[in-house]
Amino acid sequence: MCGIVGYVGPRDAVPVLLEGLGRLEYRGYDSAGLAVLHAPAKGPAELRVRKTPGRVDDLAADLPARFRGSPGIGHTRWATHGEPTAANAHPHTDSSGRIAVVHNGIIENADELRAQLTAGGVEFASDTDTETVAHLVAAAFDDGAADLEEAVRRALHRVVGAYGLAVLDAAHPDRVVVARNGSPVLLGVGDREMFVASDVAAIAGHTRQVVYLDDGELASLTAGGYRTFTLDDRATSKTPSTVDWDVAGAERGDHDHFLAKEIAEQPRAIERALSGRLEERFATAHLGGLNMDVREARAFRRVTILGCGSAWFAGELGAQLIEDLARIPAHAEPASEFRYRNPVVEPDTLYVAVSQSGETVDTLAAVQELQRKGGRVIGIVNVVGSTIARQVDGGIYLHAGPEMSVASTKSFTSTVVAFALLALHLGRMRDLSPSDGGRIVAGLAALPGQIEQILDDEKRTGEIAAAAAELAPSPSVLFVGRRHGWAVAREGAQKLKEISYCHAEAYAAAELKHGPLALVGPELPTVAVVPEDDLLEKNTSTLAEIRARRGPVLAVGHRDVPGAGRTLVVPRSEPELDPVLLSIPLQLLAYHAAVALGRDVDRPRNLAKSVTVE
Repeated sequence: MCGIVGYVGPRDAVPVLLEGLGRLEYRGYDSAGLAVLHAPAKGPAELRVRKTPGRVDDLAADLPARFRGSPGIGHTRWATHGEPTAANAHPHTDSSGRIAVVHNGIIENADELRAQLTAGGVEFASDTDTETVAHLVAAAFDDGAADLEEAVRRALHRVVGAYGLAVLDAAHPDRVVVARNGSPVLLGVGDREMFVASDVAAIAGHTRQVVYLDDGELASLTAGGYRTFTLDDRATSKTPSTVDWDVAGAERGDHDHFLAKEIAEQPRAIERALSGRLEERFATAHLGGLNMDVREARAFRRVTILGCGSAWFAGELGAQLIEDLARIPAHAEPASEFRYRNPVVEPDTLYVAVSQSGETVDTLAAVQELQRKGGRVIGIVNVVGSTIARQVDGGIYLHAGPEMSVASTKSFTSTVVAFALLALHLGRMRDLSPSDGGRIVAGLAALPGQIEQILDDEKRTGEIAAAAAELAPSPSVLFVGRRHGWAVAREGAQKLKEISYCHAEAYAAAELKHGPLALVGPELPTVAVVPEDDLLEKNTSTLAEIRARRGPVLAVGHRDVPGAGRTLVVPRSEPELDPVLLSIPLQLLAYHAAVALGRDVDRPRNLAKSVTVE
């Protein structure tokens, strides 16, 4: 993995590929490369390949002056098999230099295939699993495959694992063949030209007409169009859909980083999440995308939420919202663990899959396992037309817009808001009173303005940036909170460690004295989430325990917190919605700490935006 882009048409493919790879940089990667077919005036087409460790800009700078051609394929790689070197970067070729392949995913039987190919005389040039595919395609031609489509089908019949891939063949210079199994691939339909990508961001500047491949499906692209088919060469029918993707969302504008831009976009993102969904007259939420009537919704006796990383933490807040407002038992757990524990799937449980990208492989696998066992699954997803969005039985789109930084910010808060809408919707079908429903409706409507106030205050005072500068040199930071505050603390710790590389750990505040208090001292700062609620006294008691051991304390709350050296103050919302506002200073804290430490804020090391391998 991580990003694929391809082009076939009358234009030189190289600028299209470089632009597409640049738009995929937000996903995280460690090397880049591209391959094009150059057709001279006389003679056969020539496959040209260039790849390098490092950034897309490094690749562009390394290209020879006359490196051009069409069709072409490109890739940004996040290392799984083999170190990030030029040899291991994609595209990979067969021994003759005729076939080129780019691939996202993992070939699980790569070692077995490598041994078979090596025994047949093939010499490998890389440590990757992907190179086996190039040699398998070449071997299929040796065994009599009539065309590139048949050769790719034959090769993939021998492959076990996940793949989204694109293949070039110098002997078929008019086409690109692509395939999908567990890793996203989409086609872009242009005017006498075709595109392929793993993410619509790569081609959004060229077309809004896209076709999403399903698992087990292939496509052959020429300048004149496309055809889709299965591994058994049965034709499939695909109709292009129109995507509403804002190219401006992929530009930083006046901001130093995408992360800063996306933090600042949260008021508008939440407005979009709420648009058309708040029903003031009946003090409820309108969620037609759930595809369930009142009788079905009232039949659920439990809610289980599945997500990974920040989506999981947002799900924990969602579970609390559902219990608080709808009075339905709810819990959240990591999708990466759920799929392996042979879960009991209950017919009266509503399952909610959460994924910003809609492509998270662990969450998708959990959805598919649930559906195999008859579970009702809805999704909370940002990317329209993504795999999970198409797989689930209904759901809620966030409409947060493109999120280019690897670290989630606006998608996290938008997801919590989506859960508030779901909890309100379910609650008003049950025991939530009109007055309480109206209270939540008003609280949700006020959130964008309150977030704007937090952002404006930081621009004016720089207080969060100053706190981050004090925190940044610390080798480790402890985050604590109670109830809603604990999930906020966990997300805050996640943000700090993923973009600043500072170790951070979140604990339920009441658990502090059951072990972690042994770590507390002058060298370990604590970030405490302390809303002004019925647990305020409990929280200030915890801070007293920390201060008694000379531990520095930074609090996030609604007013100055006793026992804290500094408090980052946010406006008050309804108690159920306070976590949205309490999360904003922790995002800014992590951002400013990362900047102070000189980190690559938008592309933190070892991480990818869309995790499509296990």
